[in-house]
Parts: sequence; C-alpha cells; structure tokens
Amino acid sequence: MGEARAVAARWVRERAARDAGVRGAFFSGSTVGLADAAVLPASSDVDVLLVRDEPAVRPGKFRHEGVLLEVSTVTWGELGGPEDVLGSWVFGPCFRTDTVIVDPTGRLAALRERVAAGFADPVWVRRRCAGVRRRVEDGLRVLDGGAPLHAQVTGWLFPTSVVALLPVVAGLRDPTVRRRYVVAREVLAAYGLADRYPALLGLLDGGGVPAGRVREHLAGLARTFDVAASVARTRFPFSADVTAAARPVVVDGSREMVEAGWHREAMFWIVATYARCHAILASDAPERGAGLSPLFEAALADLGVASVAQRRRRADEVLGGLPGWWSVVERMVAAV
Repeated sequence: MGEARAVAARWVRERAARDAGVRGAFFSGSTVGLADAAVLPASSDVDVLLVRDEPAVRPGKFRHEGVLLEVSTVTWGELGGPEDVLGSWVFGPCFRTDTVIVDPTGRLAALRERVAAGFADPVWVRRRCAGVRRRVEDGLRVLDGGAPLHAQVTGWLFPTSVVALLPVVAGLRDPTVRRRYVVAREVLAAYGLADRYPALLGLLDGGGVPAGRVREHLAGLARTFDVAASVARTRFPFSADVTAAARPVVVDGSREMVEAGWHREAMFWIVATYARCHAILASDAPERGAGLSPLFEAALADLGVASVAQRRRRADEVLGGLPGWWSVVERMVAAV
C-alpha cells in the first residue's frame, strides 16, 4: 500500500507541476485506512481527489506505474470549511488521518487538523449519520417510474444501499462502495449488533439470491460490461468505471466476493454496474443493449425489483425502517 501511495503521489506532483489549476490533492476511498505494509488487492484502486478552484473533467480510472488509480476532482466550494468537512460523511473520513498529498495553500492541513481533533465527537458523528439518512430519504422519496429501466434501478439501488453506511459511519469506519455491505456486517458484529445484519441485507435482495445464480449474473454482467466498454462514446459521471482498466475492480472484485461467501453482498455492485452499462448502451449502441437486456432483467427479477411497483414497495420498506436504523446509530454512538 505504501508503494501504491508513492506511485499516486508521484502522478499528482507531476500533474500539479504542469496544471496550475490543481490547488491541492488528497487520498480518499477504501484504502485510506490501510497501513503502508498492507497488500493492495488487484481488484482495488487508489482513490485520489484533486482540489481545484473551478469544476473540471475528472481524469478517471487508469493505470500508472502498474497501480490502478481513480482520480476525481472537487472544488473548494464543494469541500467547504473545516466544520463542513467534519460534518460530511463523504469528506470527513478522508481527513481523520494524514491523507494530504500536495497542499500549496495550507488549506488542506487546516482541514486535517480540525477533523482529526473532532472526528469521534458524538455531535459530529451524529451529524455525519444524519447526512447519510438524508441521502436515503431524498433518493427513495422521488423514484421516477417513467424513466428508462437503468435509471429507475439506479434511483432505487443506490439510496437503498446507503442504509448500509449508517452503521459504517457511526462506527467511525471509512465508507466504501463495492464492499459496503461487508464492512457494515463487520461493524455491526463489533458492536454486538450482528443480529441486525440479515434485515439490512434483506433490504437489498429481499431474502437472498443463491450463490449459483449470482455466478450466472456475474457472467452475464461480464459479457454486458465488455460490450459496453467497447462501444462507449458518450461521457457519463461513471464512465471511468466501465472501461477495460476498471474490469478487474468490477468483474474480478465481484468474483472474489462471491468465492469468499459474500455472494449476496456482491449483488449490489453487479446490479449497479449492469445499470451503468445499460445507460451507456442506450446512448451508444441501443440495438446491442436490447439484446443484452434479458440478462439485466433476470438479475432484477432475482432481487424482487423487476417492476415499478416492486421497487416502490421496497423503497417504502426502507423508508419505514429508518427510525429503527437511527436507533442502531444511537446505540453505537453511545458505546464509543
């Protein structure tokens, strides 16, 4: 991990030397909490955020010196001041340790000092968890039943999965994307709340998809992914995640989860990537997308969310259960 961070830092410094718009940079994502001696899995990337004064196109996901980097951008306005960051479940965890790569203005160091000092304060933990809860509520209350299927699924899936981040954030762990349910299970178990996990996972899959079927869905996704990556022309916010460079993270990383016994948890990223692939196909190769749609629809059927009515019902179940999950947050905060 230390070697991977050094590779990322060299890339950032080279970029900053020729791009005056880079006003700072820091590490983010699931690797932030890993020790330098830890091994970076082949199915993981190193996330870097470049800070700019104005919005810019994100460089995306690419290999540099053998390391898969995912480089995004954020403006000072989006990042905010020290207390904005401290109360943010997205940015706060990035600054509880020294993740700063370049900081010519000194502003990132000031953020890190304030966040590191107050990160575990219950007031700020609750504020970050409240932000997670709002993301769930705002997303699930406005599902658009008239949108294309891929957009409908994305609109239901991501806010539903964010519920898993409530215990993660309350437990002072770094929020992650693909493995968020795995981390949530670990955190709940550490707080003596393992009995709550089946209900959490059930919000995603309605009770479970057998491992054999998950393998079939992963094979279908791999086929769809390769087609989408080969025809992609239109730029989407997630375009970097549907490329040949990203395939080890999406396909191989999901396969690792299935083989480790996390097949139900793997369905989150399998279906999320299916939806992203079909957004690309709808724009750039609709006839090929139509031919691949049955694979996507079969995965949705196994989750029990094939229809608008099913997705609305499941969204209402999530919203109705949020007070109970807030009680879990309070128990965890009180135990710190």
